[in-house]
Amino acid sequence: MIKNKVEICGVNTAKLKVLSEAEKEALFARLDSGDKSAREALILGNLRLVLSVIQRFANRNENIDDLFQIGCVGLMKAIDNFDTSLNVRFSTYAVPMIIGEIRRYLRDNNMIRVSRSMRDLAYKTLQLREQLLSEKQREPKVEELAVLLEVTPEEITRALEAITEPVSLYEPIYHENGDALYIMDQLGDSRDTVDMWVENLAVKEAMAHLSEREKKVLTLRFFNGRTQMEVSRDIGISQAQVSRMEKAALLRLRKYM
Repeated sequence: MIKNKVEICGVNTAKLKVLSEAEKEALFARLDSGDKSAREALILGNLRLVLSVIQRFANRNENIDDLFQIGCVGLMKAIDNFDTSLNVRFSTYAVPMIIGEIRRYLRDNNMIRVSRSMRDLAYKTLQLREQLLSEKQREPKVEELAVLLEVTPEEITRALEAITEPVSLYEPIYHENGDALYIMDQLGDSRDTVDMWVENLAVKEAMAHLSEREKKVLTLRFFNGRTQMEVSRDIGISQAQVSRMEKAALLRLRKYM
């Protein structure tokens, strides 16, 4: 990808318009009333959002013009399907749509081609997994899926690996009030880290300067290996609040250590 390219697909990215939230709301209201020109205005006013998304794929040897066009397709789908009655910012809804469209393009145009039979097996496995998960309220084992699909567990594993797109732990998956939640925030730690923390006197002394809620968040996250989503359910706040509280508490710990 050519970095810092100003003109992409004939568009001068240095002069892209940025719509305010009020302008977006007004345009969506016009679009809902049947004003076709509002859709074009929404597209043009959100091209900078597409530009910011494709920068995440800068480490790939892909043509930036192609990625921009595919990202615009995702943007248009987001505009056409956005529900204005929900209390969600358009950018929060659109970014995953744009990323998904680009990933589909990269997957379908990957130099390492996945056979049709292997791709079909992977999708059948995913569908069956969702069905069993709904019926039995537990995660089905690979062996169960293999028996029902009349294949070996190894074939299922290879098929699922073949369609998996590697992602960064720092890939943002959700935004709330401007705070990004990353994949790494969803990961729990099953290791027993209590001893490592308790034995460190400096950490214990620093913990004394935190509020009770901050202590609880850090205890659940790092002593018990819980994910942010699990912590949010335990203490009754949103995951975004857990993320902010965790980061603030860690900064204070570093200060007192």
